[in-house]
Amino acid sequence: MSTTPPPGRLAHVDGLRGFALLGILVVNITYLASAYHGTGLEDPGTGDALSQGVRWVTATLFEAKFFLLFSFLFGYSFTLQIDSATRSGARFGPRFLRRLTGLFVLGALHAVLLFPGDILTLYALLGLVLLAVRNLAPRTAVRAAVTVLVVTALAYAALALVVLQAGADGTIPAGTAENAAAATEALCGGPGEVIGAHLDQLPDVLFLLVFFQAPSAFAAFLVGLAVGRRRALADPAALLPLLRRLQWAGFTVGLAGGLVYAHASLRHPETAYQVLALGLDVLTAPLLAAAYAATVLRFLDTRRGRRVLAALASAGRMSLTNYLGQSLVCALLFTGYGAGLVGRVPPAGVAALALALFGAQLVVSRWWLRSHAYGPLEWLLRAWTVLGVPPWRRSAAAKEPVRTG
Repeated sequence: MSTTPPPGRLAHVDGLRGFALLGILVVNITYLASAYHGTGLEDPGTGDALSQGVRWVTATLFEAKFFLLFSFLFGYSFTLQIDSATRSGARFGPRFLRRLTGLFVLGALHAVLLFPGDILTLYALLGLVLLAVRNLAPRTAVRAAVTVLVVTALAYAALALVVLQAGADGTIPAGTAENAAAATEALCGGPGEVIGAHLDQLPDVLFLLVFFQAPSAFAAFLVGLAVGRRRALADPAALLPLLRRLQWAGFTVGLAGGLVYAHASLRHPETAYQVLALGLDVLTAPLLAAAYAATVLRFLDTRRGRRVLAALASAGRMSLTNYLGQSLVCALLFTGYGAGLVGRVPPAGVAALALALFGAQLVVSRWWLRSHAYGPLEWLLRAWTVLGVPPWRRSAAAKEPVRTG
């Protein structure tokens, strides 16, 4: 592929990022809506068939998949930022470090105030490593990504053996129902109680981020770096044979891994089987995420898809604002900041709220970008990154061309 940096933004990349936002919302809202989610305990009132069906769909198709797609795009956009700095004559290293610092601060505030499952802080820390290895050849970067995933999966397999040897039933002590009930009560309280509940959850969340999400996210960074160095998404139509192969692999092997992950998580939580399933998911979830990406890229290159592209790309261009905005709206819905509905909305209702919220974000994002150069938080982060005042209104900005591939 050509290594000449394409001018302007790539609409397909923004559209793919907008699609990833939907999947992230579908997963994150389940944690915001219930203090039992992820504890290995059954949430009271979610035992009906419809609720179980929604939980199976979410676990199989969404959990541990869409953050990989978002991570891949972080790595890909990293190469576009290098190109932008090169064209402007700016020093990339200091600029990117400021960007990571801004992401870390926003992420820390997000984790404490709105949602402990923040991923921005993780991206900021892993971004330091990505900066250090930015000169890796594309083939080397992909090999390194595969190595990270395989080593992580083997570590989970070893941990499963340890769990089996530690107890006759091969189980891990689960959180108590009393703790989950207490967390629910705190989340329905005043702002101080909500923040206290978030701080109580942070140790468990940090463990999950470090030992599960970090290796997979960094592997996706590396693949994004490799694809970005090849400028592969500049013309998605040229990738049709590869996209078809990704769909076949993802919707067979990747989907099978997702089913095993869902079965272990929902039927056998806190067991050696679930630990082993997590390791399997480390290997198969990237395939399913890649199949999603391939399907979306192929769809966006059709006549009907081009109509959808404008809405998704607008949401993707405001991904930081939309990501944090999702948590803000959900916090107002489910915690004592607002309606305090935590534990009171069944999974089907939670899924419907996610779709409604994302639909509203598509409309608002497109409306906002008609007259503004950046999303509100994108503008703030860019101002800190470049140590200047970016244009606020679109009419004042030097309009960037948007390529559709």
